[in-house]
Amino acid sequence: MSDIVQDTPTTGQKFTAEALGTFVLVFFGCGAAIMSGDYVTTGLTFGLTVVVMSYAVGRISGGHFNPAVTLGAVLGGRLPWNQVGIYMAAQLLGGLLAGAALFGLNQGFDGFSAEGNMAQNFYGDQSPGVPFALWAALLLEMLLTAVFLWVILAVTDERNEVNVAMGPLAIGLSLAMIHFASMSATGTSVNPARSIGVGVFAGTDAIVQLWVFVVAPLVGAAVAGLTYPLLFGQGATPVAGSGLNFGGGRRGQFVPAGYEAQWNQGQQGGWGQPGAAWGAPPQQQWGQPEPYQQPQQPQPDPYAVPHGAQPAPGQWGQPEPYQPPQEQPPAQPGQWGAPQQPQPGAPGHWGNPDGDDDGRTQVRRPD
Repeated sequence: MSDIVQDTPTTGQKFTAEALGTFVLVFFGCGAAIMSGDYVTTGLTFGLTVVVMSYAVGRISGGHFNPAVTLGAVLGGRLPWNQVGIYMAAQLLGGLLAGAALFGLNQGFDGFSAEGNMAQNFYGDQSPGVPFALWAALLLEMLLTAVFLWVILAVTDERNEVNVAMGPLAIGLSLAMIHFASMSATGTSVNPARSIGVGVFAGTDAIVQLWVFVVAPLVGAAVAGLTYPLLFGQGATPVAGSGLNFGGGRRGQFVPAGYEAQWNQGQQGGWGQPGAAWGAPPQQQWGQPEPYQQPQQPQPDPYAVPHGAQPAPGQWGQPEPYQPPQEQPPAQPGQWGAPQQPQPGAPGHWGNPDGDDDGRTQVRRPD
């Protein structure tokens, strides 16, 4: 089997992945709401689109498909601030393209009116059933988005030993769960791109209410992103230029493939990576690989024994063979251990007292 070459996605590829993923999320999720009007069908469709597109393009961008998720990621230390503009622009574009596609295709139904019929979000007098108060809509969307981000950050935490391939499934099911609990109240946003994408085609009243479904999800995501490390620990060193550090990270810094690589600083063991969630390293930082470094040639070990060769007796790790004791020849004068021959010295010098004519070496205390 040939080796897989893992390329570093370009900014254009990440932009395309986020735009495509958000388009699919809004088109199919809101399309199911328009076509079926059934809460279960709509909730499951939103959840399934996240699962499918995360597996499809998560290796490229991490698969946010939601400006609130991107904000929660950057405040949680999983993404640098210099990536936020690219991600959010792509998500808004994808949402608007999906809304335009739904608006155009629904004109195929005789008598279709887009006003109030684009699966837009709502509260108050725009609620299809019992009116839901503005303050309640704000709190509900904030709470649901915070829960969504806590789930994402927890599932993609490098300390979570659950099979990383199950990450997108857990995230998709959490989104479906959120829809089941809130569709009759606000139509469920937790995603500004989803709300804007169809809201601008749903009439003036829907446009006037859009601010709630932009502000509330972003506030909820910010709360989750800032509090997750405080509540559960950071888990990995934050990405340079993320969180409350607005430095922007290194130039050309990349969020690597897969949810786990992006959200967990590129730790090994994630979608699209052998052995590594949304984020990345730190081995490298929720998401940054180390710059390529030229491999260093290993220095030869002067004490190493060549492969296959037996170390010679006396080398490191090889005991000396037993040698029977041998008679040592008498040491020659001047050799180590041999008695020193007396050397004539100047009269009066230490070791050669005056008048020592018999050649014997005497030692006396110096004067």
